[in-house]
Amino acid sequence: MPEGPSLVILREHASVFQGRRILRVEGDSKLDFDRLRGRTVTDIRTWGKHFLVQVPGVALRIHLLMFGSWCIDQRKDKPLRIGLGFAQGRELNFYSCAARYIDEPLDQVYDWRGDVMSEAFDPALARRRLRALPEQLACDALLNQEILAGVGNIIKNEVLFRIRLHPLSPIGALPAPKLRELVDQARQYSFEFYEWKKAGVLRAHWLAHTKSICPRCNIPFHKGHLGLTQRRSFWCERCQVRYG
Repeated sequence: MPEGPSLVILREHASVFQGRRILRVEGDSKLDFDRLRGRTVTDIRTWGKHFLVQVPGVALRIHLLMFGSWCIDQRKDKPLRIGLGFAQGRELNFYSCAARYIDEPLDQVYDWRGDVMSEAFDPALARRRLRALPEQLACDALLNQEILAGVGNIIKNEVLFRIRLHPLSPIGALPAPKLRELVDQARQYSFEFYEWKKAGVLRAHWLAHTKSICPRCNIPFHKGHLGLTQRRSFWCERCQVRYG
């Protein structure tokens, strides 16, 4: 599943369409394409894993789900979910995604303070929201999009390894400095992810995700689908402390 930093990169690439008129809309989506056709793109934003194309009166929300993808000025050999066409043959195409309209103003729908890639991100608010869920496991807390929007499974595994925290630790058992570290590193690693992804070297920086051996302890990682989210986790029983 594309994570928040990848959506920011998409936004940067798609920014060339801001201020341009949508001439064509196509794909197998069931949306009413007339709501977009002929409209001018007024803004392109992201919130967590949501990609948002704003036109007068409505926003198109794209969620790339587990295996969604996008491309600009080219097509893939797979069913097109929704594609936006512009002058001079330019186009923005999405595949294997969920698309819907948002009629309300985006600032009423989204709390930008919860997006780890946003300038408005509020770490103190994130800590308060996490403390209100003391039974939630660390592996689930990092994936809670209402609190840390944009964090995905790669960031989850890497942050837990970086801060030496066992994924099965309940949030309520964490010392205050460890909770602060969890929130701070969720944001810090997200920006490092962004830079590495743009440079094409993201995988080279993984220390835990998909790995077999702990680079600190030189012993095998444990692997499992943990928590309510049941997403794949990779952790070291020696150096990642289990609280609670």
